[in-house]
Amino acid sequence: MEKFPGSFASKQPGLSTSIFAVMSGLANECNAINLSQGFPDFPISEKLISLVEKYMRKGMNQYAPMQGVLSLREGIAEKVKSTCNVEYDSVKEINITAGGTQAISSIIAAFIHPDDEALIFEPAYDSYAPSVILNGGIVKYVELRQPDFHIDWKEIKKMISNRTRMIILNTPHNPSGSIWKPEDMKELEKITQNTDIIILSDEVYEHLIFDGIRHESVCLYPELAQRSLIVGSFGKTFHTTGWKVGFVLAPENLMSEFRKVHQFVVFCVNTPVQHAYAEFIRDKDNYESLSSFYQQKRDLFAKLIQESRFKVVPCYGTYFQLLDYSRISEEKEFDFAVRLTKEYGLGSVPVSAFYHKGNENKLLRFCFAKTDETLEKSAEILCKI
Repeated sequence: MEKFPGSFASKQPGLSTSIFAVMSGLANECNAINLSQGFPDFPISEKLISLVEKYMRKGMNQYAPMQGVLSLREGIAEKVKSTCNVEYDSVKEINITAGGTQAISSIIAAFIHPDDEALIFEPAYDSYAPSVILNGGIVKYVELRQPDFHIDWKEIKKMISNRTRMIILNTPHNPSGSIWKPEDMKELEKITQNTDIIILSDEVYEHLIFDGIRHESVCLYPELAQRSLIVGSFGKTFHTTGWKVGFVLAPENLMSEFRKVHQFVVFCVNTPVQHAYAEFIRDKDNYESLSSFYQQKRDLFAKLIQESRFKVVPCYGTYFQLLDYSRISEEKEFDFAVRLTKEYGLGSVPVSAFYHKGNENKLLRFCFAKTDETLEKSAEILCKI
């Protein structure tokens, strides 16, 4: 095909292909074990598959309501009431989305005006900043402090201005596996009090949290809840990342603004899958058992590599484990990750890719949402390096 004859200015001139696509593609090309991209390699629930087929055969194959299938929104409301003892109106305050990333992008589009500032905590999921910039906003980066990726609240206070429109947080945190604590939420309450700041709370790993720790959702804090849009993901919760279904929780005034954008981005989401989730979510064990399930995998992976030269960074949530390779190589993270894939047959993601300036800390991210067999094979490789 011939090139477009005219000229145009790129809206994202500095943006390249996502690191997840790059490293996952390299793993596939090298026939390597893929612990780079965050998706399980084990089967999903047969019951859930049967439910999708059931609703397809019942004729639930046309457009769903823009807000989402009501029975699913009611199921989400029941889940939030059960887990957090917080009530969201299933009609006015819950919306189904085409995955978490679409939810995040649409929230940012709904509230960020040109020259509005958005605070992002780094290392950060790579969709946040581009969405802010695409909508004319200005990103202000806040670096989480190592070695435990904690927040320096004195720094945050200095960065808040009268142009601060949004704070984007993520807990449990991808890629570090760290979590926000009650004292962090209380500090956020103080900083945002008497302001017009909106909070985008990415909580897609809400049920993947370990060691008996409570997930500190912003909805647990009334003053934060009234200014927050919370993003959830059925892909993460039910091991169905390819189905791309998520949801947003927000008070009615914020939800009405979100829907103005959402309706013209995707309008609605996969109908039979929504009906299947609506039935599946009614069984609490389908999400309450996740913490112990993934904690077992985290612990197994850590145990298997304890004789290696990699250092395990404490992980309290998500299904990602950071490994420090500073005792092995002085190579930059991307270079070492590429060599690990090509020479040893194991895919990972360099944590430097989660920073806008590519900070180097000799850390790689590995996904442990895998079968025990995959984790054993991966650990065998790591122990030989």
